[in-house]
Amino acid sequence: MFRVTRQIDFCYGHRLLNYDGKCRFLHGHNGRAVIVIESEELDARGMVLDFSEIKRVVSHWIDENLDHRMILHRDDPVVPMLRALGEPLFLIDQNPTAETIAKLIFDFTRTAGFPIIEAHLWETPNCFASYSPRG
Repeated sequence: MFRVTRQIDFCYGHRLLNYDGKCRFLHGHNGRAVIVIESEELDARGMVLDFSEIKRVVSHWIDENLDHRMILHRDDPVVPMLRALGEPLFLIDQNPTAETIAKLIFDFTRTAGFPIIEAHLWETPNCFASYSPRG
């Protein structure tokens, strides 16, 4: 089995609902998405996938949708106020935990046609969450 991995750095903000720690407040992270793609065979170039193709599709999506945005639950009470201020938002149906954001990136990458097997979201240099449908 062959694997390639691409890291994509981006900045985002969020807050967690129904949470009793510091993350219940609006705050930001210098995040790093790590995408792992796997294939049993190499293409005619001897590659699983060209790294530049991952960048062209997945990095572009992250830049357009998640980078420098507040990722919030769509029912978060601050959403109307932030919208009124013109703040860039990315709203989701779940609490925007690192685990949820890792799955969001995984799902986009899979939908874009890449044979992704795992996505990690580094929230800090010491903490990350992963999503893989294999468990």
